[in-house]
Order: sequence, then structure tokens, then C-alpha cells
Amino acid sequence: MTVLSKSKLMAYRQCPKRLWLEIHHPELREDSASAQASFNIGHQVGDIARCLYDPKGTGVLIDPQVEGFEAAFSRSLTLLNNAQPIFEAGFRAEGALAFADVMLPIKKGRNRAWRMVEVKSSTSVKNYHHDDAAVQSFIAKAAGVSLVGIALAYINNQWVYPGDHDYQGLLVEQDLTNEAFGRGDEVFSWIAEAQRISRKRTSPKIGTGKHCSDPFDCGFLNYCQSQEPQAEYPVHWLPGHLNNDLKAHIETHDLIEMLDLPDDLLNARQQRVKTVTLSGQVYFDRAGAATALAEYKLPAYFMDFETIQFAVPIWQGTRPYQQIPFQFSVHRLARTGKIEHREFLDLSGEDPSLGFAESLIATCGQRGPVFVYNQAFEKARIRELALRFPRLSADLLAINDRVVDLLPIAREYYYHPSQQGSWSIKKVLPAVCPDLRYDHLDGVQDGGMAMDAFLEALAPESSASRKTEIEKQLLAYCALDTYAMVRLWSVFSGHTVRI
Repeated sequence: MTVLSKSKLMAYRQCPKRLWLEIHHPELREDSASAQASFNIGHQVGDIARCLYDPKGTGVLIDPQVEGFEAAFSRSLTLLNNAQPIFEAGFRAEGALAFADVMLPIKKGRNRAWRMVEVKSSTSVKNYHHDDAAVQSFIAKAAGVSLVGIALAYINNQWVYPGDHDYQGLLVEQDLTNEAFGRGDEVFSWIAEAQRISRKRTSPKIGTGKHCSDPFDCGFLNYCQSQEPQAEYPVHWLPGHLNNDLKAHIETHDLIEMLDLPDDLLNARQQRVKTVTLSGQVYFDRAGAATALAEYKLPAYFMDFETIQFAVPIWQGTRPYQQIPFQFSVHRLARTGKIEHREFLDLSGEDPSLGFAESLIATCGQRGPVFVYNQAFEKARIRELALRFPRLSADLLAINDRVVDLLPIAREYYYHPSQQGSWSIKKVLPAVCPDLRYDHLDGVQDGGMAMDAFLEALAPESSASRKTEIEKQLLAYCALDTYAMVRLWSVFSGHTVRI
């Protein structure tokens, strides 16, 4: 009998086919960069949790990768006889195993009992966390642990880091004891069914769907999709919300091709995407786009930010997962049609926020539209900077008042068959300006890669030459973002620019 880990049971809860593939064909899994990032964040939060729950440093950390699993299970049970916190204690029972993030000793009369805390890097208690707690508590109790409580600790994203490595307040708890303890029979049935599925010679016949990303992105999605009929023009290219009648029609007739969708169930934008996709003919309302932009006079600025976020803040005055801008690019388009470029990038390792804000104010001048692509992001960052630096607030918010979003212009007046239902600048730019491509950039080609590059540049082990290389890549990427907007503006407005 295969002894199933908690992660395998959670895979079963998401999709029985995922569990089967995890056991029989793990080589087919393709973990995304975001999945690896989440894994790394979990480790960071776990390290902080050990300091918070063991301030005197008397606790014991069990590492099955070093000790071996058998030794880890044995030592975990032995340590239950002592009165010290245990981290990553391992328990095995009823054909399943799990490792507890935190085990805290408490007195229960003359005896010793234990309270378990599961530490998560999320900012709230998610639905699947309840299953997680039920599994953890069931296995521990079945293994003979005198468990009297279980809680989930998660990140308080309103907490502000005071500095000096003081992380008191980063985590808050929600007690799940009564619910988790009351689901023992349910967990037992999950283990039994998961064991049955693991013994099957072939995988369960389950198609792809919403469950492939709920609650986690499944690493087997590409494999599963490759085993299904492939649509030439997939239904999921339709933008926006699908109304209930359209959803029902798709599900009833098991449709995957956009061609098979009735026009009367599509809204105007979805109909446009379908028509352009099937015809191969670009939709471009030049007059409408030019009219929409005509009110914004030159000089104009084209602005883009790059940001970093930390689950565990490293800079005083910042919050968990707060988007901290560390780089901007601004292209200025003069009345003559000439463009100039200015930029900011801080790879010092210190909080870049103040320098960023001051440089942005100096760069954007006092008048003229400030074009962005999807304004919610940049405007939110500027508002946050205004709150952090009150003396700069008026100047920062004045920039926000001048912001003009190019995304609605593109969405309303332009669509190319290659966009595949998306108006992201990464899709629109190569369609409008095929000579400009992000995949031609060296190294950094998207926002996620920019964040990874920034972290690498800050790492102590990064050499000076590597840091210089990263700096060049970041500057080139961010500059392309704003130059791309200049070019889009030129096409949409009908005006020429000169370098």
C-alpha cells in the first residue's frame, strides 16, 4: 500500500487524475514559475514563523531530507515526551503521512498535550485550508498525538514592518479545532478513495476544466490538454464574462470551437473577436481611435513601473505583499514629435521608494498627459507612495490626475487575430508594430522575470559583472514598455514620432 502524503491527498481533493499522475507519471508535471515562487515564499514565511513561535530558540527542527523519513517519524514521536516546540514533526497513520509546521506543548492537567499550527503564506484562510487542517489533525491524532487544538496562521497584510527584524504581528491565527476534529470520518474516506485510485492501472477519465487551477495551478495541465481534441480557435479566446446562456450552451453541446458559438449569445466585443479570428482580417477603427486621443495635447509622457513584493517585508514602513516600485521608464514626446527617454532603477538593496518618487516627479513635469497601459497598476502605486511620503503627496497625486489609459483605446478600436482574446501589451504590440518584440530582448522579457532579476541583483552572491548585466536587461525591458506605448499612440492617433 502506498502511504500518501498530505500533498497527495490535497492533489486528490483537487482532481483524482492529478493524484494518479503524481504517483505514476510525475515526470509529466511542468511546474510554473509562479508555483516555484510560491514554494520559495512558503519557506521564507516558515523561517519567520519558527522565530515567532520559538523566541527563546529552544525548539527542534526536523528535516526528513537530511535525517531520512523513518528517522524523522521516530524522532518526532520521541520529542513529544519533551516540553519544547517542534517544527516539521512527522506523523504517519492510516496509510497517510504529514509534517506539521509547528507543534507547541501545553499542559493538560498532569499530562502534556499539543497544539498544532499550520503556517500559510496567504493573507486569509482559504477554503482548501480547512481540508488541510482536517487532514493534519486526523493523521496526528491517529498516530497517537495528544492533540487538543489546531490553528492556521496566515499573513496580516495590513501590518507594517517596524524594522530591526521585528516581525511580531506578521502572522495572525484562526482556530480551526472544532471543525477539523469533527471531520475525521470524512478524511478517512478521502484516504481510502485516494488509495483506491493510486492502485488503478490507468488514470481516471477526467477532462480539463476550472478544477485545473482551483485551488492550485496543476502542473499536469499541458499533458492533459494534449490528450484532448485541440480547437483551432478555442472558446476560451472569447474576452470578458460569458453570460449564463452562453455557458449553458457550451456545456450542453460540449463545444470547444469559437466557430460553433451562436452569435446571438455573444456581446459586441466577443462577436468582434469571433469575426476577426475566423476571417483573419484586422479590425481597426482608425478614425475612432484618433478622435479618442485628439483631446490630449503634446507634450506627452509615457510611463511604466516595475515593482517587487515580499511576503516578509525587508524594508521598514512597508507591508507584506505591498508592491514596491524599484524602476520606471518614461518617454517624453515633444510637440515637435521628438522623443526623449528618462529612467530610474535602484539595485542598491535599500528601499527604493523615496528616490523613485522624487525622480518620478522631476521626470514627469507639470503638464501634459501621462499615458500608461492599464492605469490601475501605476495609479495605485502612486497613491501608495503619496501616503508614505506626505511632503510629496500633492506632486504625486497631480501626476495621477494626468494619467490617460491606452488600454481602453486598444480594446475599443483595435483587434488582430494574433491577440487570441487578449489586449495585453505583449499581445497588441507585435500585432501593431511587428518590428518590436519582447521575445527579442536578452534575459528579462516580462514582469515576472523583472522581479526575479531584481531579486538576483540584490542577492549577496551575485557578482558585480552579473549585477551589471541584470541592470542592462531591466533597463532595456522597461524602456521597451514605454517606447511600445509611444508607438501604439502614434498608430492610434495618426501622428508620427521621430527618434
